[in-house]
Amino acid sequence: MSRPLRSGLSAVLITLSCLLVPFGALSAWAAYGLTDTGRYVTTMAPLAADPDVREAVADTVGDGILDEIGRQVDAKVMRATVAPFVHDALHSFTQTAAFRTAWNEGNRAAHDAVLRALRDEPGGSDRPVTVDLAPVTAHVKARLAQDHVPLANRIPVEHAEVALLPAQELGRLRKGFHVLQVAGFWLPVAAVVFAAAGIALAACRRRALVATALGTAVGGALLALALAVGRSLTLSDLPDEVSQPAAAAVYDALTATLRTVSWLLVALGLTVAALTWLTRRRTAGNDRTGRPRPRPRLRLLLGRRRASSAPTQTPPPEPTRVDA
Repeated sequence: MSRPLRSGLSAVLITLSCLLVPFGALSAWAAYGLTDTGRYVTTMAPLAADPDVREAVADTVGDGILDEIGRQVDAKVMRATVAPFVHDALHSFTQTAAFRTAWNEGNRAAHDAVLRALRDEPGGSDRPVTVDLAPVTAHVKARLAQDHVPLANRIPVEHAEVALLPAQELGRLRKGFHVLQVAGFWLPVAAVVFAAAGIALAACRRRALVATALGTAVGGALLALALAVGRSLTLSDLPDEVSQPAAAAVYDALTATLRTVSWLLVALGLTVAALTWLTRRRTAGNDRTGRPRPRPRLRLLLGRRRASSAPTQTPPPEPTRVDA
C-alpha cells in the first residue's frame, strides 16, 4: 500500500473514531447507566433532601389530594379549610426520614415499571406506566386525621397514581430502547477499533496518535456542550405546572456521571497528546544509537581535538649503506 493511500485511510479511520466518541459515551451511559435500578435509586436518593424537589413533591401531591376532595365537597369550603393543612402537612412530611424512604421506594418501583415496559417483559403491558403515590397520601391523611383537620377522613388514597409513560408511546419507546442497547455496546467498540486501525496504518504513527488524542478531547468537549444545551432545551420545554428548579436538580443528578466522563475524555486526550509531543521533542535530539547528538560547535571542537591529539607517525629511518 502506497504512503499517500495509507495516510488517507488512516485519517478517515481516526476521524470516524473521534466522531463516535461522544455518541458512544452517550449511548453507553443511557443503555447501561440508566438501566441499573440500584444505581438509579442511589443517584436519585440525595434529591430527597433538595429543597426544590421537596417543594415540587409537596405541591404535586397536595394538588392531587385537593382535586380528589374537590370532587366530593364544595371547592370554596375545601380551599378555605383543608388546603392550608394539606400543604403544611406535606411540607412537614418531606423533611422526615419516612419521606426519604418513600422517595427511594417510589423511585425503585417507577424504575422497575419503566424497564419492564421498555423491555416488553412478562410483567409489562401496553397500559400506561404509572407510579403509585398512595403511601405518601396515606401518611398525610393519617397526619391530618391526628390533628383533627376537617374532611381528613375523606381524602382518597386508592387512586394516587402519576403517569410516567403514556400507552400510545410504548411501541416507539421500545424500539428506541432496543436500538440504544445495541448502540451502547457497539459504538464504543467501533471507536476503539477505528482508532487502533488508524494509528496502525498511519505513515507517521506518532502524529496519528496525537491527532487521535486531540480528537478524543474535542469529542469530550462536544459531549459536555451537548449536555449543557440539552439541559437548557429540556427546561425550556417543560409545562408551566412543572417546577423548573426541581427538574434541573433531577437532570443534573442523572447526567452527573456523563459530565464526569466528558471531562475525563478531555483530560485524557490532552494528556496523551502532550506526553507524545514531549517525547518527540526529547527523542528528536537523539541519534539512532540512543546517544544525544552533539551540537555543531561542540562537534567541530571535538573534531579538532581528535585531530590535534592524534599521534603523528614518523617514517622509519633509512638503512645506512656500508661501502665494501
